[in-house]
Amino acid sequence: MGYPRKLTRRFHAFDNFAISFTIINIISGIFSAFGFGMGAGGPRILVFGWIGVSVMVLFVGAAMGEIASAYPTSGALYFSAGKLAKRHRGAWSWYTGWLNFVGQVGGTAATNYAAATFIQAFITMQWPSYEGTPQETVGIATAILLLQALANTYTVQLVAVVNRISVWWLLIGMVVIVGALTVKPSSHQPVSFATHFVNSTGFDNGLYAAMLGLLVTSWTFTGFDGSFHMSEETVQATVNTPKGIMRAIIYSALAGLVLMLALVYAIRDYAAEIGAAAPPVQILVDALGMGTAKLLLLIVIGAMLFCGLANMTSNTRQIFAFSRDGAMPGSRWWHSVSLRTRTPVKAVWLAAACALVLIIPGWWSHTAFTAIVSVNVVGLYLAYGVPIFLRLRLNDFQPGPWNLGRWGRPVAAIAVIWIVLSSVLFMLPQVSPITVDSFNYAPIALGVVLLIATVWWFATARRRFQGPVSYGSPDEVAAMDLI
Repeated sequence: MGYPRKLTRRFHAFDNFAISFTIINIISGIFSAFGFGMGAGGPRILVFGWIGVSVMVLFVGAAMGEIASAYPTSGALYFSAGKLAKRHRGAWSWYTGWLNFVGQVGGTAATNYAAATFIQAFITMQWPSYEGTPQETVGIATAILLLQALANTYTVQLVAVVNRISVWWLLIGMVVIVGALTVKPSSHQPVSFATHFVNSTGFDNGLYAAMLGLLVTSWTFTGFDGSFHMSEETVQATVNTPKGIMRAIIYSALAGLVLMLALVYAIRDYAAEIGAAAPPVQILVDALGMGTAKLLLLIVIGAMLFCGLANMTSNTRQIFAFSRDGAMPGSRWWHSVSLRTRTPVKAVWLAAACALVLIIPGWWSHTAFTAIVSVNVVGLYLAYGVPIFLRLRLNDFQPGPWNLGRWGRPVAAIAVIWIVLSSVLFMLPQVSPITVDSFNYAPIALGVVLLIATVWWFATARRRFQGPVSYGSPDEVAAMDLI
């Protein structure tokens, strides 16, 4: 790919799959968004929307996997965008890189903020006199960031081990939660309850509410580009990286459907549970009792912590690669690698600091925090869509060992259509009436990011950034390798 090797290849096939599976994180995603889905379509959209969106995400993953096999680098999306563009390679690469960067930082911030709120919910269940404040939420989220940064500072092997543990935590945790919700409740909803439709969004149009409900699944299926970003540290990356992406999506889709069905059929008092501060937690309490609910909540919190750690790992590799090509302020710092641990330590702490910047507004306003991190999904999916779109425009695309053959272009076309549709959905109003508190600030947040990137591009970047940098011929680059 034109770069001297600085990162060691210690990720095996399972490790590469594990990071995307952990970032997708069905337990974290479903539990954090289930309450919204209860009001935007209800069981019908939670169940059948999960199936439909999972299929569409599989198209996105397959199209991304084909590109990852051809360009297995830490730069991932922005690198491949620069290589696939016919013209203006620097600009395509620039915008893709910044969308990916902001989306990943938002993902780390959002996941850890959600973990902090669930930790406070557990404390409240344990000690009812406790009343959490926004300041305490920010404090807990900051402590989580610190621990995750420390873990990422040490060797790649440590991160790989933690991600392996996280896979089994998620799978065993899902079995425990589903088993408890299946066996312990004295009664369940009838089979037909899966077709029950609910619209409490405030909008009269049921179709619009149902479309909004698809966001529950879309929010869960983010971050599978993590396998792509770890490709420089993965053995046989041209095959194991796309396989990691596809396996993460398929296993998450199947396991997530089982968990979704278990929660839906365990609902007892719909009106009371949808109005609770944390609807899925209230479902656990009503169906299983306080003691069991607290135990299962610990599983959920653990899943969120693993998710945040994997998010930061992926974010760090994107920063490392983007800086390696001189696309970030202080690039010389951020793409350096510790000779002792062989990890980009400075990039780790930059990722943590940027996530903290997004979390801090939660000190004053939960709405302000939500407005900033809402760009997470839109930023990531647009970053996914750019190289896939450019691959569609390229008639002489050279696939890697893992490819879709003649199905490559149709799959990429479907993936682009879904990315555009889901991005529009994330920017539409989600609650009526629309007020300052309920307004969806995602378009504004995304607009600010694109405005800054555009001003920066035309002011200075276009003269010094021409896309991915080549350090020489394969033989010359091999001579530069540090290992």
